[in-house]
Amino acid sequence: MTADSVLMDNPPHIPVLLDEVITALAIHPGERHVDATFGAGGYTRAMLAKGAMVHGFDRDPDARPYAEAVLSEHGEMFRFHPAEFSQLDSVLREAGIEAVDGIVFDIGVSSMQLDRPERGFSFREDGPLDMRMAQSGESAADFLNSAEADAIADVLYLYGEERQSRRVARAICAARPLQTTAELAAIIRKALGHHPGMKKDPATRSFQAIRIHVNGEMDELRAGLTAAEAMLKPGGRLAVVTFHSLEDRIVKQFFRTRSGRQGGGSRHLPVTDAGPQPSFGKPAKAIRAGDEECARNPRARSATLRAAIRTDAPTWKEAA
Repeated sequence: MTADSVLMDNPPHIPVLLDEVITALAIHPGERHVDATFGAGGYTRAMLAKGAMVHGFDRDPDARPYAEAVLSEHGEMFRFHPAEFSQLDSVLREAGIEAVDGIVFDIGVSSMQLDRPERGFSFREDGPLDMRMAQSGESAADFLNSAEADAIADVLYLYGEERQSRRVARAICAARPLQTTAELAAIIRKALGHHPGMKKDPATRSFQAIRIHVNGEMDELRAGLTAAEAMLKPGGRLAVVTFHSLEDRIVKQFFRTRSGRQGGGSRHLPVTDAGPQPSFGKPAKAIRAGDEECARNPRARSATLRAAIRTDAPTWKEAA
């Protein structure tokens, strides 16, 4: 499959809050920036248009043809790294780069992944029960067909906030082996009493939870933020777009802690060591998509952008 055929046959992923992200990155020509979640290259192209040299990261092999298309247009101004964004600090340093001016993350699953039934991310069309972003390692089917009911229930509750997680987990175990997204969705709907006309398909929460677990998304996000902190030069900008409360909570806490705004102790207690100096300045106010963008791109309805500027303080040693 060539880059041209990919771009013609599949509608590209539409980057959310694009103008706001580019504003937050405050790109000057000649600066070096990182698109940590390359996808179809929407943010990358906008960053290149501002004169930045861009390094794109993506663990999904399906992103490579889009990267090749950008490379053919922009040459040495762009470089693609087929790696997890949690590795961006080590990968960039291996390439001889010690610091960058800006980094953007677009967290979660992409439209390209959701819209391809063979990837198994969505129950809108039947497909194999896969959900692997990197297309390697344990699949959703592997996990659901081998894990104990309690382990499945914990995943559904923690990452999908499914209140009836144990009922769903028992139903999954009783129906094993599972092979397709349609099978899983039907089991979840039956367990939760689905009926036509419900505002939200009850399978949505469980599919989200299983996907997050299979891809280790929360740990990847935490590690990615720490890697970004390590690679940004003083004055460097970090912009993160999230799509649900679990992701946003991690990003919000990271910025709060790293900017020294995690809250103080009691005034009646003795003063203790203040700890590391803030590695980021006060985060900008969270930004959400306006009505016009939401109408144009429904995915934007749940998006939140948070951004902050790197200080000259050393990188914190502990995890985010």
